[in-house]
Amino acid sequence: MSVRLTTDPKAFQATAFPFLEQDPVLHTLIMSNVSDRAAGRYPDETEPSYFVSVHDSAGAVTGVAMRTPGRPVYVGALRAELAAEVADAYAEALPALSGVSGDRAAVYAFGDRWSELRGTTAGAESKGTRLHRLDVLTPLKADGELRLMRPDDIPLAVTWVADGFPAEVAFLGESWAKRQLEQGTLWFWDANGQTVSMGGYRLPLHGASRVGPIYTPPEHRRHGYAGALTSNLTARVLAAGNKPCLYTDLANPTSNKIYAQLGYVPVADFIDLVFAA
Repeated sequence: MSVRLTTDPKAFQATAFPFLEQDPVLHTLIMSNVSDRAAGRYPDETEPSYFVSVHDSAGAVTGVAMRTPGRPVYVGALRAELAAEVADAYAEALPALSGVSGDRAAVYAFGDRWSELRGTTAGAESKGTRLHRLDVLTPLKADGELRLMRPDDIPLAVTWVADGFPAEVAFLGESWAKRQLEQGTLWFWDANGQTVSMGGYRLPLHGASRVGPIYTPPEHRRHGYAGALTSNLTARVLAAGNKPCLYTDLANPTSNKIYAQLGYVPVADFIDLVFAA
């Protein structure tokens, strides 16, 4: 087994994507992130990203990980027995890490090795997420109608992602909103003369399209708008011949219930583990 590290997203894409394409839903997060960076669609950053690929004795990729600026290492669905070697690779390149996220067994294996190398201790789990996919849609309806984003929606989109996803503000800002407008991938739900909900989806990668972000401000919740919006977006992904998938916060039973009603089924659970200072 060998481990290779690169800061070049294009080189990593060429190396790792034949492996990742085998399950584009399971690997949706890392594939979309790397694709955006390789295509120059990501905001300018002050430090590089670090991408790791694990190879068997024949040179074939058997696992991957990435660490982007300001983030923990993301190991995704990495097999636990590969995590210590990946931790070794990052220890050589980076003096410190805030944590690691991904499959629970891999996360703890990485954390144990990192603690051994750095003389620290892993902290508490800070978040749990669940990846879902959908095969057959059960539509949900609500008062109102779907409409595509317009240029004058950019300030609202920026405000709503800041409200709903504060940890993502550096990535989901005005440049992100403008890109959604250009791509036609952000939509709004209007009801009773007001815009009441917002949702989008990723452009498809190898037949998979990730739905999100979905946001409804507090004053418009409990009317079914987010469910109807997600239902319509999911239908569009399916109509284009792609596989819809999405992430939910395991601490939010409402969203998990809504997506289950639509027909989304669990694929994998992931956790965030914060390293002690």
